[in-house]
Amino acid sequence: MWETQVNPTRVLLINSDTFELATLSASLRLHGVNIVGEAANIFLAENLFRSLQPEIVLIDLQPPGEEAITFLAKARKVNPELGIVIMTVCPDFRLIGLHEKDIPRGSKIILKRSLSDLSIVTTTFATSLAAVRDESRVTWIDTHAVIHENSSINKVKELTDVQIETLRLVAQGLSNSEIARVRFVSEKSVEQIVARIAQHLGISPDRGRNLRVALAAEYFTWLGAPRR
Repeated sequence: MWETQVNPTRVLLINSDTFELATLSASLRLHGVNIVGEAANIFLAENLFRSLQPEIVLIDLQPPGEEAITFLAKARKVNPELGIVIMTVCPDFRLIGLHEKDIPRGSKIILKRSLSDLSIVTTTFATSLAAVRDESRVTWIDTHAVIHENSSINKVKELTDVQIETLRLVAQGLSNSEIARVRFVSEKSVEQIVARIAQHLGISPDRGRNLRVALAAEYFTWLGAPRR
């Protein structure tokens, strides 16, 4: 019979979804993980971090994400050997206005759609500590190649920074002229960028759907919204 081996490493969980937080905490404890604290917001996380002094932080990163990344940077400054494991539905942080250079070195990022069982998380805890000591770069934990590395995720990673930023503005409902003013370029330039994004993603304009609506729908699907 398989026996759970207790891991004494102190872990702090952070997740704004209280049900998911409670469920994940209970499941990890059953896997022998030493959960010392649970926080549903960054304010509580900061207080628990100071009082509990965890060795690893497991955080579910939700858009917009700046507050969470700021917390992680402060926590790593307090404890330079802190292991950081990030869970997210977002396959590319540029989609929410972040870059990997903003993430503390050695952090491990688990793409939630590729998470098949919790042993992946528990294994990642150990590697997150080793990565800090080795000063490794940020690493994505992409099990099963995200169901054979599906084409939509490949395609978003291939978009340039300019294309990603333009797509974000389209998804926010800005017109081409408004995007042109924000980015200090011509409206014609924006039109060309939008057309290239659509072509790259395989979204063709037709009478049955609005191109900008289709692009926005694709964007929000990457952020975890259900595909219609």
